[in-house]
Amino acid sequence: MLVFFYKEWIKTRYFFLIALVLSVLFCVYAMLNINRVIELKGAAHIWEVMLQRDAIFIHYLRFVPLLMGAVAGMMQFVPEMQQKRIKLTLHLPCSSLHSIGAMLLFGAGLLILISLVNLLLLDIFLLQHFAVELVRRIILTGIVWYVAGLAAYFFTAWICLEPTWKMRVFALLVAVAVLRIFFISETPEAYNAFLPLLVVYTLLAASLPFWSVKRLKDGKQD
Repeated sequence: MLVFFYKEWIKTRYFFLIALVLSVLFCVYAMLNINRVIELKGAAHIWEVMLQRDAIFIHYLRFVPLLMGAVAGMMQFVPEMQQKRIKLTLHLPCSSLHSIGAMLLFGAGLLILISLVNLLLLDIFLLQHFAVELVRRIILTGIVWYVAGLAAYFFTAWICLEPTWKMRVFALLVAVAVLRIFFISETPEAYNAFLPLLVVYTLLAASLPFWSVKRLKDGKQD
């Protein structure tokens, strides 16, 4: 498995480093914006706006994890399909479950690491200005976006690994329908009760690339 991790790191290291830097910059921008409002109108005004208008002040991050997950999937698996490397991978002296699983685990692991860095930075900063209850409100709202990014990664891997265009279109429609669920409501903490189910959706999405790999091994292709 370490060999697969090293191969994936060599292939995607620049993307993941750029993704980490850009996502942190978005977090810093959100934090600077909060600081600016506090300096202009005071912390009490921020508290009032959060409670009365459902503002969370990190809305700039809403679609960043989604884009990050989709691009990560393409960076990992588009070259594998275009350059026919996936067939070589599947002929290695180990199961396809092991090889593809290692690739997915690598990508998902780095996305989770970036997400944790982002959320930790926000948590440390917010606790300096807001009560724990308000910080919890913001972080729980943001967690949904990062789970959506992980789901987008698995759906993108599924689409990229699918050997036929007909099924790719079907996979894309399924991905759009499921990912839309993550962004139906903009109300803070609207997904608190629903979050465990969203995590289940994401775990189910992680199994879909294996289905496409099986179709590839069975000779399905355009």
